[in-house]
Amino acid sequence: MIFNRQQQSLLLEGKEYTSEDIRRLIAGGAEAHSPAYWDLYLFLNKWFDDSPVITVHTSGSTGTPKELVVRKEQMMQSARLTCEFLNLRKGDSALLCMNLRYIGAMMMVVRSLVAGLNLIVRPASGHPLAGIKAPLRFVAMVPLQVYNTLQVPEEKERLKQTGILIIGGGAVDEALETEMKHLPTVVYSTYGMTETLSHIALRRLNGVSASEHYYPFSSVKLSLSSENTLVIDAPLVCDETLQTNDIARIYPDGSFMILGRKDNVINSGGIKIQAEEMERLLRPFIPVPFVITSVPDRRLGQAVTLLLEGQLGTKEIENKLQEIFEPYYRPRYILSTDDIPQTGNGKINRVECRILAKQLVATSKRGEYEGGQEN
Repeated sequence: MIFNRQQQSLLLEGKEYTSEDIRRLIAGGAEAHSPAYWDLYLFLNKWFDDSPVITVHTSGSTGTPKELVVRKEQMMQSARLTCEFLNLRKGDSALLCMNLRYIGAMMMVVRSLVAGLNLIVRPASGHPLAGIKAPLRFVAMVPLQVYNTLQVPEEKERLKQTGILIIGGGAVDEALETEMKHLPTVVYSTYGMTETLSHIALRRLNGVSASEHYYPFSSVKLSLSSENTLVIDAPLVCDETLQTNDIARIYPDGSFMILGRKDNVINSGGIKIQAEEMERLLRPFIPVPFVITSVPDRRLGQAVTLLLEGQLGTKEIENKLQEIFEPYYRPRYILSTDDIPQTGNGKINRVECRILAKQLVATSKRGEYEGGQEN
């Protein structure tokens, strides 16, 4: 592996590019290149400059997006951890199919630079394997990209010919995980965030090593705060101990499970409800995108709200809510919207969902459904 940036070059679809090559491409202007390649050249130009740091952006899935300044050396250490864990070797093909504004895409490039991977570039889209001809060794996608890929026979076949798939940027629901179990591809769900320079732990989704637990890299130490949120000590990629908002359970072997985010705990009449846990229970019964959110309520403080994408009949859902949940856990409102708000990299935008739900309740006064909780 190469950690000296002055000695690095990028193997891009079989052709080697040095820092000087990138500068020449930049000098030629954007008009001569597709947007996906131009974004890559701009990133590489910043990577090869004299600065030891680079600016990255958080997704904004739970709050206002932020800019973070991170050290390039730490990004290379993160790349090393992943490449060693997955046994990636020089010349292995790796697919870049995400937005280079975010850390997940940046790290695909850095892994290629450090380990000499052959980077294949496609525009960030819902169908990243469309048009891919040769089998790939290593691919990273968000859950929506994986879901879309599985709906198209040709793309699903290409995924089956992929060596390793890592899924990040959002939770993998049970239905998607079930489909993963039947793939010959080695599939991992990842845990991490912008502050940890992508993932610090992986969970195998298929094969004999499949597990419900995430396993951290050996250099990562984990603990729980007084509120049972995960505390991460990852000195190779993060200078300070990181206090997360992820409610977790740590097991004696060092593995862990994420139960949800502290931000997504809904306090409804003194009952604390984890939005992600409710979503997990509802996924088998709701065939459209949805989210559990809340709206302000004078009596309860926060009223649990089910936000559905599209116009879906609610009677069957109401019956299922009655069956699954105790009265104080049932959504007080079921609301429909054209689109569930998302961030730029495909995560649910929880903040925008709360704002939208509040607006919909105000517009419809009582919403489409009220009756989950007894008055």
